[in-house]
Amino acid sequence: MKFDELDATMRVFETAHDHCVLPGLHMVVRLDGRSFTRLTKEVHAFETPFDARVRDLMVHTTEHLMGCGFRVLYGFTESDEISLLLHRDEDLFHRKLRKLESILAGEASAAFSLALGAHGVFDARVSQLPDAARVRDYFRWRQEDAHRNALNAHCYWALRREGRSVAEATSVPLGMATSDKHELLFRHGVNYDDLPAWQKRGVGVYATDVVKEGLDPRTGTPTRTTRRRLHVDLDLPYGDAYGPFIDARLADGDRG
Repeated sequence: MKFDELDATMRVFETAHDHCVLPGLHMVVRLDGRSFTRLTKEVHAFETPFDARVRDLMVHTTEHLMGCGFRVLYGFTESDEISLLLHRDEDLFHRKLRKLESILAGEASAAFSLALGAHGVFDARVSQLPDAARVRDYFRWRQEDAHRNALNAHCYWALRREGRSVAEATSVPLGMATSDKHELLFRHGVNYDDLPAWQKRGVGVYATDVVKEGLDPRTGTPTRTTRRRLHVDLDLPYGDAYGPFIDARLADGDRG
C-alpha cells in the first residue's frame, strides 16, 4: 500500500470522533492539577493550608496560558485549578476539543513544572456555554468553590494542629453550618474575615490599559502611549459584584 493511501486510511481512526465547539458558544477551559495535594503537602514542604509560593506558581502558569497563542479574556485560579475564558470567536484548531484540551493541559504542565523545578501535571476540560449569563454563573460557581475550599481547609488544618487525626479533622466539619466553622476557627485564633482575599475568592488575571509617559527624542515633546498588560488581581469582587466584573471581561472581547 502506498503511503498516501495508507495515510488516508489510517487518519480516519484519529479523526472520526473529532468534536468541535459550535460557533457562537462561549468556551471556558478548566485545568486541574493531578495529585497536587501530595505534590504540595508531601513532596514539597509548602505551608498549610495556603502558601503564597503555590499561589504564585499558579498565577505564573495562568499568565503563561494567556500568552501561548489562544485569545484568553480572563484567567481565574484557585487552589490547584485554572479557568480560562476564551474569546467567543476563538477559532484556533477549528475549535477542536481534543486540540484545545491537550495543548492547554500540556502548556500548563510544562510551565508549572519548569517554574517549580519538579513534575506537575494538569488535565483539562471545556465548558461550552450558550450565553453571557452562563459565563457569569460559571465563574460565580468556581469562586464559591474557592470560598468553600478555603473555609474547609482552614478548619481541617486547625484541627490537625490541635492533634486530631486525618479522619477526625475531615469528619468534624462535615455537616457543620458556616457560622459554626467560623466559630471553630475563632477558637483556634483565626478570624476568617481577616484572611487574605485571594485565599477566599481566588485570583484573577486579565489585560488592562497601562499608560506610559515619555519624551519624543526628536522634539522633546511629552508623549503618552497606551499598552495592554496583564494585571494580577488579588482582591476580586465577590457575590453579586462579581457578575458585572465578568461582564467587563466579556466586553474586552468586543474590543477585538
